[in-house]
Amino acid sequence: METWSVEQVCNWLVEKNLGELVHRFQEEEVSGAALLALNDRMVQQLVKKIGHQAVLMDLIKKYKQKSQELKSPGSPQEAAQVLQMEAAPEYRDDQSSSPASRGEQVPSSHPAENLDHGLIDQRVLKQRRNVKHVLARNKALQWMKSYVLPEFPYDIKCMLAEQKCPDHSMRIRIIEFLQADMTKYLEGSLYPTTQQYNDVVSTLLQAHPFLDEDGGGFFLWKRALKDRFKYVRRPIEDDEQVLRNKCKFGHRRGQTRKSLADVRFDEMKIVQIKEEAVYLDSEVDEHINWFQQEYVKTEKDWREVDRRMSQTLEIRRKLISSRTPLKDTLQMFPFLKCPYQMFREFQLLTRTDIYKKTRHILESYSENILASFSLVDNPINIALQEKMKQHTDEDTLKHMKMTAMCLLLPDVFGEDPSLFVILNEKVQVSTPVLEVKNPFNRDVCEFSLYLEKERLTKVDDCVTALASLIAAFRVFGIQCPRRLSQTLNFLDTLIFDEHSPYFPSMKEKEKEVGFQYSVT
Repeated sequence: METWSVEQVCNWLVEKNLGELVHRFQEEEVSGAALLALNDRMVQQLVKKIGHQAVLMDLIKKYKQKSQELKSPGSPQEAAQVLQMEAAPEYRDDQSSSPASRGEQVPSSHPAENLDHGLIDQRVLKQRRNVKHVLARNKALQWMKSYVLPEFPYDIKCMLAEQKCPDHSMRIRIIEFLQADMTKYLEGSLYPTTQQYNDVVSTLLQAHPFLDEDGGGFFLWKRALKDRFKYVRRPIEDDEQVLRNKCKFGHRRGQTRKSLADVRFDEMKIVQIKEEAVYLDSEVDEHINWFQQEYVKTEKDWREVDRRMSQTLEIRRKLISSRTPLKDTLQMFPFLKCPYQMFREFQLLTRTDIYKKTRHILESYSENILASFSLVDNPINIALQEKMKQHTDEDTLKHMKMTAMCLLLPDVFGEDPSLFVILNEKVQVSTPVLEVKNPFNRDVCEFSLYLEKERLTKVDDCVTALASLIAAFRVFGIQCPRRLSQTLNFLDTLIFDEHSPYFPSMKEKEKEVGFQYSVT
C-alpha cells in the first residue's frame, strides 16, 4: 500500500464499498503513503459521514496490524538469530574464540534451557533493546540525509515556480503538506526531533530561497511547522505516545488535570464569552459599515471619525494582536491609512505625540548626522551639498537637510537602507518602508509609505513620512527587521526618552551639554 498511486487508492475504496469518497480523495491527492499517515483528525476533515470514518479507520488499522505481523519474526529462535547477527562486534569476537569456533565439540544447548519459568534471560532483553536503539538511530540518520520535498498541488507549484511571496492561506497549505509528509516518513509518529525539523526547513529553503524573507525565514517556517504538529496532536485522546507526552510535557510542574466540575465551569464561561462576542460583533459591524461609507466621501466628519475610532480601539487591537491579515484590518478600518489617524492611534497606545517628537528629532539632529564621518563620501550627501549651493532660503535648506537625514540614517549605523527608504526604485520588502522621489526638489518631492509592497498613504513632507513609518511598526504590531534594529532603536530612544545600552537619555544629555550631541 505504501507504493500505491492516487488511482490505486480510489480503486481500493471502490472495492471496500467506499466509492463516495473517491472524488474527495482525488481532490486531496491521497496516495497510499498518505493514506497510511492519516490520523483521526485528518479523517474527520477528509470524510463527512461518521460511518465512513469508522470503516476507513478500521480498514487502515487492520492493514497496519497485518503488515506488522508479516514483518515480525516467526519464532523466538529466529529472533535470537537476528539479534546475534546484529549484536556488537565484541560479542561476535567472543563467539569466534569459543571452543565451537575452533572445531571442538560442545554440548548443544537450546534457548529454552536458559529460560526460567518462561522468562527471557536479562542479557537477551538488554541485547534486544540495544539493537532496537541502533536500528532506530540509523534509520533516523538515513531519513535526514535522503529527505526530499513532497509533491505539492498544482497551485502551490505555480506559486513556487513564479517565486511569489506566499500569502497566509498558502503558507498554511505548504505547512500542512510538510507535516503530512513528515508523519509518513516517521511511520505515524507526531513527535519529530529538532534535527528533523531543521532538515525539512533547510531542504525547503534550499529549493526555494525566496521563501527566506529578510534572513529570518528559517525560524518562521520551523515555528509554523512545530505549531502544526501541536495542532494535530491537541485533539488526540487515544494515542498512547501522545497521551504519554501530554502527561510529561503538557502541564506545568504541580499542575494537575482539571476535575469534571472545573471543565464544565470553563465551558459555561466560554458560552458566556461567545454570547458577549455576538453582542459586540453587532455593535462593531455598525461602526465598520459607517467607516467604509464615510471613507469614500469627499467631505468627511472627522469629529465623528475620531469618536468611533476611539470606541473601536479595543477590538482593533485584538484583531491586530491575533495576526489578522493586514488587508482585512484595513478593509474594516480604512481610516488607519490616513497619517492623522495613525498618529492618533499611536498617541492612544503610547501617550506620545509622534509627529511633534519626529519634527524635533529631525530639526535637532540633522546637521550632526550629516557631518558624521561615515557619510562624508556618501553619494546622497554629496548630491545634497551640490543642491544646497543653489539655494539660500533657510527653510529650503532646512527641509533638504531633514530629508537627507531620513535617507541616510541607516547608513550611520551600517544597516540596510533599503529596509528604511527606497529612492526612485520599486519597493521589494513587506515591512513598512518609505518611497521617496525627487528628494531635494521641494516643489515635486513625493513621500509614500508602503506596507506589504502596497502603497498605504502618500504624504507631503519628510516629517510626516518618517513619523508614519515609525508609527506603522507600533500601530500594526510589526516586528522590526534585524538589519534595521539599531536605527529604529535610536529613534525609539529619542521619542520615548528611554535609557538604551547604545544611546544616552535625551534629557540627561541636554542637562550635561548645552548643545546637540553628535552621533559617531
